[in-house]
Amino acid sequence: MAKLVFGMNLSLDGYVDHQEFAPGPALFRHWIEHVRDLTGSVYGRRMYEVMRYWDEDSPDWDADRHEFAAAWRSQPKWVVSRSLKSVGPNATLVEDDVEALIRGLKAQLVGEISVSGPDLARSLTDLGLIDEYRLYLHPVVLGHGKPFFAGPRPPLRFVASDLIGDDVIRLTYVPA
Repeated sequence: MAKLVFGMNLSLDGYVDHQEFAPGPALFRHWIEHVRDLTGSVYGRRMYEVMRYWDEDSPDWDADRHEFAAAWRSQPKWVVSRSLKSVGPNATLVEDDVEALIRGLKAQLVGEISVSGPDLARSLTDLGLIDEYRLYLHPVVLGHGKPFFAGPRPPLRFVASDLIGDDVIRLTYVPA
């Protein structure tokens, strides 16, 4: 049975914003390995649109960026959206019955399935489908943006913490 994990970079005040802060070399290496090991990913529309950046190589990328892009492209993706009409390579558009899809994926697959996007994570949390939450805390305060928890914080139990690089702490929680 697969495990559904919601994890994202966020500021100390709880906001996610990929334009405001970027991972350093150690955290980027962590994300490369993480994505390489995933069974697949489920995206909300907005996060999928951000991640489409990795669909086409850029001449200014270094070796790590090429490696991340290759890992991202190779994994299956399910994109939850009612407004998109199509999705890119190795992706499946999911327009309805998200609960049935996720329950089916968890039952049929083995490994970790990543959830990307706070709004999608809220919906899946409300359905009791997320097995683990990973908060990658960066030492910045944004004061605005999209909150990591798009709704009330669910009851959680702390299970682990890790220092990644010099300044990012990953906090891991499971539903209480």
